[in-house]
Amino acid sequence: MNSQLRVTHGMLLSLAVGVFFMPGCVAQQSDLKKTEKDFKQTSAKQTQEITTLREYEIPQLRGELEKTLHLAKDLQARQEDLKYRSAQAEQQTKKLEQLAAKLETDGSTRYLWMQKSIDTQDAKVSARLDDLSKAMEALKKEVIDVVQRTNEGLAKRVDMKLDGHQKELTDHQNRLEQISQKFSQFNQALTGFRDALTGLNDRVAEGEHLSKNLAGKIEADSKITSTHAEDVNRSVASITKALETVGKRVTARLDEQDNRIDALVKTIEQVSHKPVSAQPAPKASPHSSLGSSESPSEGGGEGLKVSSVQDTSGNATTIVPPQESSKPDSVQGTVDSPDRVRYERLLALFREGDLEGARQGFSGFLDEFPNSNLSPNARFWLGESYFGKKDFQKAIDAYDKVEVDYPSSEKVPSALLKKGYAYLAMKDKKRASSAFKQVVTLYPRSVEAGKASDKLAQLKEGR
Repeated sequence: MNSQLRVTHGMLLSLAVGVFFMPGCVAQQSDLKKTEKDFKQTSAKQTQEITTLREYEIPQLRGELEKTLHLAKDLQARQEDLKYRSAQAEQQTKKLEQLAAKLETDGSTRYLWMQKSIDTQDAKVSARLDDLSKAMEALKKEVIDVVQRTNEGLAKRVDMKLDGHQKELTDHQNRLEQISQKFSQFNQALTGFRDALTGLNDRVAEGEHLSKNLAGKIEADSKITSTHAEDVNRSVASITKALETVGKRVTARLDEQDNRIDALVKTIEQVSHKPVSAQPAPKASPHSSLGSSESPSEGGGEGLKVSSVQDTSGNATTIVPPQESSKPDSVQGTVDSPDRVRYERLLALFREGDLEGARQGFSGFLDEFPNSNLSPNARFWLGESYFGKKDFQKAIDAYDKVEVDYPSSEKVPSALLKKGYAYLAMKDKKRASSAFKQVVTLYPRSVEAGKASDKLAQLKEGR
C-alpha cells in the first residue's frame, strides 16, 4: 500500500509541473494553486493515513502475514506427508494386487482339488448307498419271511387255544346242564322229604293225642297204685321227650337242607358266571303241644350253622350260636343213654348263653365219657365255648383235637372252618386262609366249603 501511495504522489507532482510550465495558461495557474492546496491537503491526509497505516494496520497485516506464512508452511508439510502416505499407499496397493493375483491362482487350484475330492466322495457315497439299499431290500425280505412265519405259528396257536376254550365251554355247559338236572332231582327229593315231614307231623300229632289219652289213663291208674303211676309217668316223660327231640331234629335237618341248597346255588353261579336265584325251602316246624323251646339236639349226621359278621379289619364281632341237626332214625336207641342226656343238657346251657357252665360241663363230659360217640361233638362245643368267650387260642387247640383225635367225625369240617374264624379274629390272615383252603380242599362238597370259599374271596378283596 505504501508503494501505491508513492506512485500516486509522483503522478500528481508530474501533472502539476506540466501544468505550471505550460505557456499561455495564466488561468490555469490559479487552478494550479488551488490544486497545490488541494494536493497539500490531500498529501497531509495521505501522510496521516500513512502514519496510521504504519502504526496500526501494517503490524496487523504483518501478524496476519506471518500467520499465513506459518499456515502455508504447515500446509506444505502436510502436503509432503500426504505425498509420502500416497506413495506408501501405492506400494501397499501394488502388494495387495500381487496377493490378490496369488490368491486367485491358489483359489482356482484349491477349487479344482476340492471339486475332484467331492466328485470322488460322491462316487463313494453313491456306491455305499447302493450297497445299503441292497442290504435293506434283503433285510426287508427276511423280516417279511419271519413275520409271515410267526403269524402262521401264532394263528395256529390261537386256533388251538380257541378250540380248547370251545371244548371247555362245551364241557362247562354240559356240567351246568348236569348240575341243573341234579338240582331239579334234589328239589324233587326235597319235595318228597317235605311230604314225609308232613306225615311225620301227623304222626307226632297222633302221638300227642295218644300221650294225652295215656296221661288220662295214668291219672286214673294213679288212684289205684302210686308205684305204678310213677313208672307210667317216667314212660310218658320219655315218650314226650322223644317226640320233642324228633320234632326239633327234623327242623334242624330242614335248616341243613336249606344251607346245602344255598351252597349248590353258589356252585351253579360260579360255574355259569351268571346269577342264579333259588327260592329257599320253607322251614317246617313240628306242631308240638309240649311247649318246649326249639333248640335242636345233635346226632351222628349234624351240620354246623354258624354266622359271624366281619368288620373291615377282618375280626369276627358277632357270634350267633350254632345249630345242629341229627338223623331222626338214630334217636330211639340213644335217647335214654346217660351220655346223651348229659350232652343235651350241656348243649342247652351253651345255647342259653352260659358259656362258662358249658365249658366246664363239656370238659367234665370228655373226662367222664371219653369213648362216647358224642365225644367229637363235645370237643367241638368245648372249642365253641372258648370262642364265645373270645379265648381264641384255646378254641383253636380244641378244634385241632377234633381233627387229630376224631379224623373220621363229621365235625372235622366245622372244626376247621371255626379254626379259620378264630385265626381271623386274632388278625392272623395267613393261617386263617390256610384253614379255609384246607376245608375247601378236603371237604369240597360240604356246606362249610362254601362258607370257607366266601371267606377266601373276602380276604383276597381285602388285599
